[in-house]
Amino acid sequence: MKLPHTPIIAWSLMLGVSAAALAATPASANDELLKLQQDPNQWVMPSGNYAATRYSTLDQINVSNVSQLRPVWTFSTGVLRGHEGGPLVIGDVMYVHTPFPNKVFALDLNNAGRIIWQYEPKQDPSVIPVMCCDTVNRGVAYGDGKIILDQADATVVALDAKTGKEVWKVTNGDPKKGETMTSAPLVVKDKVFVGISGGEFGVQGRFTAYNLKDGSLAWKAYSVGPDDQILFDPNKTMMMGKPVGADSSTKTWEGDQWKTGGGATWGWYSYDPALNLIYYGSGNPSTWNPSQRPGDNKWSMTIFARDVDTGVAKWAYQMTPHDEWDYDGINEMILADINVKGKPTKALVHFDRNGFGYTLNRETGELLVAEKYDPAVNWATHVDMTTGRPQVVPQFSTQVQGADHNTKNICPAALGTKDQQPAAFNPKSGVFFVPTNHVCMDYEPFKVSYTACQPYVGATLNMYPPQGQNNLGNFIAWDAGSGKILWTDPEPFSVWSGALATAGDVVFYGTLEGFLKAVDQKTGKELYRFKTPSGIIGNVNTFSHGGKQYIAVLSGVGGWAGIGMAAGLANDTDGLGAVGAYKQLSNYTQLGGVLTVFALP
Repeated sequence: MKLPHTPIIAWSLMLGVSAAALAATPASANDELLKLQQDPNQWVMPSGNYAATRYSTLDQINVSNVSQLRPVWTFSTGVLRGHEGGPLVIGDVMYVHTPFPNKVFALDLNNAGRIIWQYEPKQDPSVIPVMCCDTVNRGVAYGDGKIILDQADATVVALDAKTGKEVWKVTNGDPKKGETMTSAPLVVKDKVFVGISGGEFGVQGRFTAYNLKDGSLAWKAYSVGPDDQILFDPNKTMMMGKPVGADSSTKTWEGDQWKTGGGATWGWYSYDPALNLIYYGSGNPSTWNPSQRPGDNKWSMTIFARDVDTGVAKWAYQMTPHDEWDYDGINEMILADINVKGKPTKALVHFDRNGFGYTLNRETGELLVAEKYDPAVNWATHVDMTTGRPQVVPQFSTQVQGADHNTKNICPAALGTKDQQPAAFNPKSGVFFVPTNHVCMDYEPFKVSYTACQPYVGATLNMYPPQGQNNLGNFIAWDAGSGKILWTDPEPFSVWSGALATAGDVVFYGTLEGFLKAVDQKTGKELYRFKTPSGIIGNVNTFSHGGKQYIAVLSGVGGWAGIGMAAGLANDTDGLGAVGAYKQLSNYTQLGGVLTVFALP
């Protein structure tokens, strides 16, 4: 097992960020987290590091011995519903979160998870029906001795990491307008970055920076709206190598529809310290009925690269203009230095809901690769590399057929070829490991009007596997330089867990039935499996303590794929169409909320 004495240049390369990048890091950057992310014995950010690689240099557990893995202790959170995200490990303490009511536990790693402190915010349960797709929360953040929590009721709270006492709290949204929070924050420099949920309730999506010291507002950038609200410089903010120009968002909406236009920011965030840019994606435009919102609906479904200090966008790229299928663009942005078509590139790799795996230059936003990462994808033939626009197949458009027409056999379903479950990247091999959905849908729009805090969806969905196939998921290895699948492991249900890649050449992920699995990164061959108490939609991570490497994962079925079980829904079209596709899941698992920690004997 490698201990944290590796030179900084080697560590930077393993994290997928160049040594020159770290050398150029401004002195004012958050030195504590820049240092801590290099220590594989800890897991200090929701995605493992700023580059969001979900890769660990620990190799005590490897391909030769992973079959001997066994659970060594467990912890019940006392909460049912879906447990997304994963714990942090800071020194001798593990910080575990739950879905609503958003409890946070500090566990003593020196005493098999003894509770040091616990925090449970007091929230109005009326927020629950305003949460789109289960009451999930994707984790807490750490910085400057504080644990940062995004509560369901759109409150951001900072807790003293040693005592659990509130240091500050701030209101980030209003549930009475459909605004909630499910994402994990990210601490960069002296700021805390948070998103907002509520695209299904017609919110005006935004990304907000608060000062870490006291919770005061630093800046706020909306996804859609006037230039001064979205923090775009018409002459300097770029899209596909050209300035976006004035009113780049509002002129793509009819009238003032942008005010309820969606573009929520409930996914994952990453950061390049050399470029001083933070990256994230925006979600679906509101409503789901495309005929009611003509235009490209910018900047929903978009990757943003923003200056950390000012919030001004350097570049933006819209994956799905005028979305007709709910293909949110919130999935993680993995920052990796890789060869793209034989050329070393500072890349950003993004596996979008729409079924295309994108590789962009993270400095300029130039589109380099856009290929399907599931052959079943049929709504578009390809992405035009000059314009960046997907070439839509008219048969699978939900608008050209007109409202009240049921467009059938669209692949992927609204769940996407991948939803929020994050992929992992191994910088040693240059390979990405991607948990995916393998689901298609029927999509029937209908007219809907906006009322605050009422669903603003306007579509009925049915979901099912691609024709002639039975599996609802795959776990794949992907070459982002060429846009090719290297190997595929089919799964009966969607792989809704985040992946973990390690220097031991083992890749870990969880299944909806509840199995933690370990596979050989070169071949995908299964090396180990263990059935946890409930379905896994949490993200696998690793750390070491007392010279021993551990694997940790939260189990607790739920999320969009498991919403039928989590919320007690039964009709096929319930849960925005997911219930019918996953109705057999209850034969394999039940509700739960348990952290399981594994190690070698």
